[in-house]
Amino acid sequence: MFPALETELKQQTLPEAYEDFMYHHLQYYGYFKGPTCLSSTVHRQIEAVSRGISCPSRPENGNSYSLMLSSPLLKSRQLLHDDLGEVNPRLREPRDLFAFFSTSGPLQAPRWPIECEVIKENIHHIEWVPPQPEYYYQPTGNEKAPEIVGEEKGTVVYQLDSVPTEDSYFTSSRVGGKPGIIKELAVTLQGPEDDTLLFESRFESGNLQKATRVNTYEYELTLRTDLYTNKHTQWFYFRIQNTRKDVTYRFTIVNLLKPKSLYTIGMKPLMYSQLDASTHSIGWRREGNEIRYYRSNTDDGQQPFYCLTWTIQFPHDQDTCFFAHFYPYTYTDLQCFLLSVANSPVQSQFCKLRTLCRSLAGNIVYLLTITNPARTPQEAAAKKAVVLTARVHPGESNGSWIMKGFLDFILSNSPDAQLLRDIFIFKVVPMLNPDGVIVGNYRCSLAGRDLNRHYKTILKESFPCIWHTRNMIKRLLEEREVLLYCDFHGHSRKSNIFLYGCNNNDHKFWLHERVFPLMLSKNAPDKFSFHSCNFKVQKCKEGTGRVVMWRMGILNSYTMESTFGGSTLGNRRDTHFTPEDLTSLGYHVCDTLLDFCDPDRTKFMQCLAELKELLQQEIHKKFKELGQDMDLEGSWSDISLTDIESSTSGSDSSFSDGLPVHLLNTTDELNGRDKGTSLGPSKMTTLILTKNKERMQREKPGFTVSCSPKRNTNPSQERAPDTKPNWSRNRYPATKGGRTTAVVYPSLHIYTYP
Repeated sequence: MFPALETELKQQTLPEAYEDFMYHHLQYYGYFKGPTCLSSTVHRQIEAVSRGISCPSRPENGNSYSLMLSSPLLKSRQLLHDDLGEVNPRLREPRDLFAFFSTSGPLQAPRWPIECEVIKENIHHIEWVPPQPEYYYQPTGNEKAPEIVGEEKGTVVYQLDSVPTEDSYFTSSRVGGKPGIIKELAVTLQGPEDDTLLFESRFESGNLQKATRVNTYEYELTLRTDLYTNKHTQWFYFRIQNTRKDVTYRFTIVNLLKPKSLYTIGMKPLMYSQLDASTHSIGWRREGNEIRYYRSNTDDGQQPFYCLTWTIQFPHDQDTCFFAHFYPYTYTDLQCFLLSVANSPVQSQFCKLRTLCRSLAGNIVYLLTITNPARTPQEAAAKKAVVLTARVHPGESNGSWIMKGFLDFILSNSPDAQLLRDIFIFKVVPMLNPDGVIVGNYRCSLAGRDLNRHYKTILKESFPCIWHTRNMIKRLLEEREVLLYCDFHGHSRKSNIFLYGCNNNDHKFWLHERVFPLMLSKNAPDKFSFHSCNFKVQKCKEGTGRVVMWRMGILNSYTMESTFGGSTLGNRRDTHFTPEDLTSLGYHVCDTLLDFCDPDRTKFMQCLAELKELLQQEIHKKFKELGQDMDLEGSWSDISLTDIESSTSGSDSSFSDGLPVHLLNTTDELNGRDKGTSLGPSKMTTLILTKNKERMQREKPGFTVSCSPKRNTNPSQERAPDTKPNWSRNRYPATKGGRTTAVVYPSLHIYTYP
């Protein structure tokens, strides 16, 4: 699939085409007087000069730094500097040269951190929908909680050697990851009778750090933390070979960090058999028995670990199987989907693919603009915008499946899809954190930080995906109204699908933020839970996408949370969600948009009246708990909704707030100048940015304060109606029968980019 991979590996010493072009260009205009192939020359000069400097802010290095900047080889703004002002021997990337999605050449192979070993095999899974609902495992109370044996008494059969930890930070990337020969990490089988399982996780989105054999058919598994951190062990995805049929295996993941999990109520891991896929077209399915989630008995005074254990019987001898926390959706999966759109003569007319930016590792962050060409400039200007994003947290692949469902529908020839493209401009960023997705992180980017806490960042070079997304939306708001913003996520402790929104105290729009979620719950009653929605803005969530976009002026700004498990609603009660369930939510988002914008405001007003009644009940319940009486016919509407609404369930994301890890050493050095003074993150950021005046902005840094987790209030007994409300479908009375096809209209110049 990646012929470019082999070519790049063979030509590591040759300059890139763009660099070669720029060097000739700079030489022609007198900015560069060295040899034509500047790449190696500049690298040698910079390396020689930089031996005398580690930071230009140090007085003893001033002369060498000035020498470097005054060199005739460096008189170009094309050379990038990092956040500290140091020379980074890297040319600024020209946006126009990679703005269009290439349909003629091969897909760009994923770029990995230089420390990561990557196997050369292409991992591919078929899509399949189970014919019957997959029910949760029903705990009996007698499930075994194995004691952790460890490698002292067991045998390590698989272990990653070079994995970046919190003591290091991202420096460079490469197609194929670590250069050189890839080591064979699995044990060598001693013969056909050797029944040791062979493990592997060095593939796209894979995560398994170590496997220890503690008994004949029993293995302890250790997950890799997010790169450049010591946190976030949740996502797992690995391969097993040399299986035996009709024997019971036990697997125990020993280093999970969350004290609560859906595994405690019977959520099953996912398993995939290659033999079943090739012979019976059976894909991922929920498997496992004796499932238990429990606190580890090891106590070394550090943060406690939690264990997930389950048993399983493999369907075939000598099979290749995979286990995963949720249905994987990789960066390559996205690229294949986008390539099919770009190659479609119809879809490419109303879906324009562009590059929003490059990630830290150099992977493309794609931006889709979806709309039907307008007949007149006035019609184009009247269109409102909808912004949808996904995978800011890489281990939450749920978001990609909902996004896929949305894209499948909005790019279809359905009359409703055509109508939506007529009245809206959709800006879609389907994968915000491709680096994290590629390496198998659960929550962070290669900056070692949770990107969904940094939407107020001014560190463009450290958080490019977030900075460019916010800037794109900011420019979009300058030209038209953005009706709705929604960021697709996954949730590990609550069931169903629900939204987190914001709470407007302006009574002109009182309760309006809750109308869209309520409508969505009516359109997908067996999957979406309005009762689980929350609209309180916590201080620790000020840097999230939904809050930042809300404060920028988008009234309907949401985070959509989809469970890793399943539903507690209606006929789907106690069953796992499948990819089909999640893709259907993408359709329901479109369906609800049409209901929400129906010129006939009957549904909207009906929902407002229902919300008012629900809120009255909540206020009455709240005052009853406080032992107070209240006249609901009086001034009840003057009460702030914040006073009666509980907080959203917390996460450990605050552990990943703050400066990117590559700047932490700098903060330690600067703090060390005056041992009696410690600089906070905001002051430290300002101090660092003064080293680079070009990037100074008037915007204040938005670093957030951590908040303590809240207990899980999942309403496990909640039920939903089994049928959709009987709402009229006569939306937008203008007929589409005589409409000319979109192909004949010229493309609109409506694209807004940072």
